[in-house]
Amino acid sequence: MKNKTRFLSLRVRWAFAAFFGVCALLLAALAAACAGRGGLWIALAGAGLLALIGYAFDRLVYRPFLETERMMELFADGYTLQGVSEQRYAASPAHAAAFAKLREFLAANDLIGATKRQAQYLALQNQINPHFLYNTLEGIRGEALAAGMDNVAEMTEALATFFRYTISNVENLVTLEEELQNIENYCIIQRYRFGERLNLSIECDEQDRAELYACKLPKLTLQPIVENSIVHGIERKVGRGNLCIRIEGTKKRLLITVSDDGVGMPADTLAALSGRLSANGIEYVHSGSARGGIALVNVQNRIRLLFGEEYGLCVQSTPGVGTDVEITLPRDSRDAGALS
Repeated sequence: MKNKTRFLSLRVRWAFAAFFGVCALLLAALAAACAGRGGLWIALAGAGLLALIGYAFDRLVYRPFLETERMMELFADGYTLQGVSEQRYAASPAHAAAFAKLREFLAANDLIGATKRQAQYLALQNQINPHFLYNTLEGIRGEALAAGMDNVAEMTEALATFFRYTISNVENLVTLEEELQNIENYCIIQRYRFGERLNLSIECDEQDRAELYACKLPKLTLQPIVENSIVHGIERKVGRGNLCIRIEGTKKRLLITVSDDGVGMPADTLAALSGRLSANGIEYVHSGSARGGIALVNVQNRIRLLFGEEYGLCVQSTPGVGTDVEITLPRDSRDAGALS
């Protein structure tokens, strides 16, 4: 391992070795200076004191440190998951609190449950044959066109495009342009339900459009937010509902605001949602709140996992006025590997 001196453990060992070395030299010098006046006894007493200090340091500090270090090495090598959370010696109160949190996260039942849910999800996903789905939808579209049912053909085409994007695109990051195309297809499908009640607009400065549309973001970032705006905002509203996606950019950030003029949220509902968005991802899964598929908290967790805690979602809402969801992302067009 390169540059081992950056580790505090090695620096502590060197410091104690230097301390005992200096003490030994001072004892030798004192014994020489006090020769013939009990210098030998002074040296022996000093050596005994040093030995006692060394023994206490070995028993109380160094051996517990080695035990802790060995446990961490085993954990890093993947041999023990339980042991690292049950260490007898913590370096500080902060480390003790961290180990307690780790024990909470690594509860056996939670790990087994998460593994089981993942296996169930993969099994369900593998049952979906994309080519069969696309071919079936294309067949329906062809029959609709032959029968002069243009609306059905258009809806089927939009649905096929939406599924193709959702199922087949396995990259972590996609361009904003691809996300917006998916949103337009999604809204075409929703308009067959809401009709003229649903209106979508996308606003972006024309001068920055090409550069901003090339920025990367996690796949399916916008669709859950738009769906949430439609289901919880516009659907509950009487009359026409407007959905606006505003795209802006600063020197280092991409800002996307999804706004609706739906029914809005009461203050207590908004506070509860903001609390879930501010919690870390493991606490959210541990609480059992992840049911219901992709939601705002899932989007928040994926953004923070990829880019850091300074990015994510911020929700503002006023009852009877509407809701704004602001998404903050890095302004970058590189892929996931370059960003990590």
